Amino acid sequence: MSEQVIKSGVKKVRLLDEVRISLRTNHYSIKTEESYVSWIRRFIIFNNKVHPQMLGSEHIKNFLNYLAVNRHVSASTQNQALNGVLYLYKNLLKKDVGWIDDIRFAQRKKHLPVVLTKEEVKKIFAYMEGIPLLISKVLYGGGLRLNECLKIRLQDIDLDYRTLTVRDGKGGKDRITILPDSIIIELKDHIRKARNLYARDTKRGNVEVTLPNALNVKYPNACRDFNWQYLFPAKSLVYLEADKKYIRVHLHESTYQKLFKEAVRKAEIMKPATPHTLRHSFATHLLQAGYDIRTVQELLGHSSVKTTMIYTHVLNRGIGVRSPLD
Repeated sequence: MSEQVIKSGVKKVRLLDEVRISLRTNHYSIKTEESYVSWIRRFIIFNNKVHPQMLGSEHIKNFLNYLAVNRHVSASTQNQALNGVLYLYKNLLKKDVGWIDDIRFAQRKKHLPVVLTKEEVKKIFAYMEGIPLLISKVLYGGGLRLNECLKIRLQDIDLDYRTLTVRDGKGGKDRITILPDSIIIELKDHIRKARNLYARDTKRGNVEVTLPNALNVKYPNACRDFNWQYLFPAKSLVYLEADKKYIRVHLHESTYQKLFKEAVRKAEIMKPATPHTLRHSFATHLLQAGYDIRTVQELLGHSSVKTTMIYTHVLNRGIGVRSPLD
């Protein structure tokens, strides 16, 4: 697996780098790329670093069974590992591994989402301030996933129509969701600060914002356009030694996650709440308010209404049955 040099003097590309190039060429998300590369690496290590070209369906079966029996991974994690390894064989090695028999699939468990009450949401927000609080309001107010929120560009916001366009969400889909009236003034003030930051970056002359896919080739000046700036940019710049320039990226997920976890602790909320819990709460509270489930489905970006219906189970939990103790 080590990098080798062939007679022509050209470096041979490592297998995992080839996987990355293939995934990016096929426009897979960064998270999917990281996941697939990680599972392929683990598959190779599991088989004593033997090149996958020399392996087959039996080795894949043993790896998946090891994950289920020895590592006790969830069904979704095992399926993710399978997809990653199969991507390698189908798209890189061009090898048909055939049908894989006798896989011990991890048992898929059905979990109801954790949902906060409106009062619990207010308690958590009371222990947050500044940009983290504004992010929380956007997550809860529009039902966004955290990575969707942090990837928002200034051009995706329509303050007049009170809408927010989510670009390249889960499954590569775009959708439009709502902006709460109560945060419009905060957003305007935040955008003003973002403009000041942009002005400082422009003055430096060698600062660009990251762009999705190959847009920097199609629109070479977009990386310095104000409309393409992130709504929640990171404070620090990233320096690219090869290009002799700085790039502005969005706030990292872990930065916000730590602050949210601390707010939950201070609010003394006993539920295992995470930033994604705000999205679950958004959907449940809309249904409680009487909104049509199809409308909620569109706002969440679910492909099937069956996915959205899980929130009706949350609504029905404990409702209509009186305890004999009462």
